Amino acid sequence: MSASNLLRLFILASIWGSSFLFMRIAAPSLGPAVMIEYRLLFAAVFLAIVGALLKKPLHWREHWKHYLILGFFNSGLPFLLFAYAAGTLSASLLSVLNATAPIWGALISAAWSRQMVSGRVLLGLALGTCGVALLVGFDHVSARPGAALAIAAALLASFNYGVASTYAKSAKKVDPFANAHGSMWGAALLVLPALLFFPSHAAPTIGIMGAVIALGVLCSGVAYLMYFRLIADVGPTSALTVTFLTPLFGILWGTLFLGETVGWYTVVGAAIVIVGTALVTGFRPNFAALRRAPAA
Repeated sequence: MSASNLLRLFILASIWGSSFLFMRIAAPSLGPAVMIEYRLLFAAVFLAIVGALLKKPLHWREHWKHYLILGFFNSGLPFLLFAYAAGTLSASLLSVLNATAPIWGALISAAWSRQMVSGRVLLGLALGTCGVALLVGFDHVSARPGAALAIAAALLASFNYGVASTYAKSAKKVDPFANAHGSMWGAALLVLPALLFFPSHAAPTIGIMGAVIALGVLCSGVAYLMYFRLIADVGPTSALTVTFLTPLFGILWGTLFLGETVGWYTVVGAAIVIVGTALVTGFRPNFAALRRAPAA
């Protein structure tokens, strides 16, 4: 991995880590449904502009069902669940719970293909469970009213990311950019009914709208473009490293900008979850290749 790709990887992790910060800012005022509808629309419009400039068509008539399914599992439902959880949980805890997505993905993929789960995957699952239990058990946020339901919502959101990844592997081949763009429009359409059940709590301020725009344009639109560029440059395995780095930035941003407390349980729990995720995905960092890589 070149120095430029390594820098891009850290920037992407910092962007995705900041999404939990922005959700914590906007969710209490806007409510989960309004905030996520804004996020999806801003992301969809941004990607539509990029798609027009790059001349990348969506082929709606051929792939509209695919965009709806992918949009539901990869954006609409998990975004809503995380937004709901953000009303109670800290950005730090949310970012670590999000890191369990590859674990769910491996288990769902094994069940889908009817394959036995290896001992390594079972160990990773056990470690991931222990890491989450440590975080939930010692974090004072867990004692807040509604915290149990919020934690369940965040874990279910991560589960849906696993469903989306399994579906994407088995679905028809669609251009990665079209997947990102089309799924945002599909998700925005599917989230609309939720506005009836989760109305906005207050009129948005400039700061809150700034957070929502950052969620849509930066954390969804720009982040997707960077992620697909990384996959093209270094492959999906190396690009997966962002999963391990995102919680670190989620904890950092929560501490710096929201004054969240980082206890020993936060550090240890996050480390255990990350190790469990690495075992499940079979990720092995190639430090030798990194040292040999020329700067670019």
